[in-house]
Amino acid sequence: MIGILIYLTNVSLWGGREGRLPIFCYFCNRFLDSPFMSQTAKDNKYVQMTTAPIPRLIGALAIPTIVSMLVTSFYVMADTYFVGQINTQSTAAVGISFSVMAIVQAFGFFFGHGSGNYISRMLGARDYRSAEIMASTGFFCAFLAGLLLMLGGQLFITPICRALGSTPTILPYACTYLSIVLLGAPFMASSLVLNNQMRFQGNAVYAMVGIIVGAVLNVGLDPLFIFVFNWGIAGAACSTLMSQVASFVVLVWMDRRGTNIRIRFRHFSPRPALLKEIVVGGSPSMCRQGLASLSTILLNVAAGAYGDAAIAAMSIVTRICMFINSFVIGFGQGYQPVCGFNYGAGLYRRVYQGFWFCVKLGTVFLLFCAVLGYWKAPEVVSWFRKDDAEVIAIGARALRWQLITLPLGAYVILCNMMLQTIRKPVRALVMSSSRQGLYFVPCILLLPSFLGLQGVEMCQAVADFCAFLTGLPMALPVLRQFTAVSSSHPA
Repeated sequence: MIGILIYLTNVSLWGGREGRLPIFCYFCNRFLDSPFMSQTAKDNKYVQMTTAPIPRLIGALAIPTIVSMLVTSFYVMADTYFVGQINTQSTAAVGISFSVMAIVQAFGFFFGHGSGNYISRMLGARDYRSAEIMASTGFFCAFLAGLLLMLGGQLFITPICRALGSTPTILPYACTYLSIVLLGAPFMASSLVLNNQMRFQGNAVYAMVGIIVGAVLNVGLDPLFIFVFNWGIAGAACSTLMSQVASFVVLVWMDRRGTNIRIRFRHFSPRPALLKEIVVGGSPSMCRQGLASLSTILLNVAAGAYGDAAIAAMSIVTRICMFINSFVIGFGQGYQPVCGFNYGAGLYRRVYQGFWFCVKLGTVFLLFCAVLGYWKAPEVVSWFRKDDAEVIAIGARALRWQLITLPLGAYVILCNMMLQTIRKPVRALVMSSSRQGLYFVPCILLLPSFLGLQGVEMCQAVADFCAFLTGLPMALPVLRQFTAVSSSHPA
């Protein structure tokens, strides 16, 4: 597989109007080289994004992103569920490997959000040429970054798994799983770019199709490879790899549909000015995902002091909370193109209205989930590892701690997304760093020393509460500025 990837990215093909291009780029040019949207379509999209009622507009854009997020979280949970039927060590291995995949996702979100934020602002300002160039630049940069991560991971797979917190009993499972899923790193990173660029253009339905195809394939292949073919944890890894490649292929094809900006290699232009825009717009996402990876590593190391059951339990709880939060994240992603378009058009009142609409709806949803989850915590954890009473006990306690502060997450998530989209990099960076970095890292390093296992279980809740307090001075002054100028920019 590695040889094929290197071949695809290095072998040149003679001929064609693009000259000598790598086969991968040649494929993208030939099959994505259909005309970009007409001027009428551009105008219609602009009118829709800047005049449609905010609740209806965000709802229409959010539904496919919510479906995408829920489906993505569901198939991550499906991995945990099916692997949990093997043994506790396999469950822990998937949790340990997640921190590496979070790094791959960090690069995908870095290039995807960095380019996507810029694209939405340019579309709002009706600068379509700049948007086209940025789309291709973000896509090809992400693919190359994923390729480098894949090669580096394969070379140092065993020391990486040890550094991530693998115990001697977990290590062989972690190495097997991670070595396989890392082969999909280039496809995962560039798929995330396409997904986010489509969202920021207001075309989330197309992104949803690619995500669903991969998720459905993964859920279907997991039991086949694990139990029917008897491949064990390697089967789960192969299922994940195939689903990532399938999502990539579908997203590349969906990019040709509708009003999506077409990816063309001739538009790939890694100029300093464009790379600066990606860095400014994508750094909060990179920081957030990178810190999520670091926090997962530290969590696994801290939990490892209490045995394999503790690592498995915290891995399960992480996925449960990720699934719940995916609704709010999906809703926020539906808000981001509205925010970017209207901020670029100078319609600040609509940016303000959309923010509070999403915060209110997200808080109500998370409050409902928190109450229900707190009541049924042991039963929820037992879905994933019903034969291990220790895993269930630790997981139930940790889940209840996290659910206490769960409703505050809607405000934190929307603050970060708004500040990132309107190009407030310092504030966005502080918000993206707060939950998993500024507060979680000190908590996971200090609380277990004083409270033992309970400190491991409660540290995320403490970090979430502190992140909420940080979000108040970060976002409220910006929102007040929007209301101050709203009279000259009516919604």
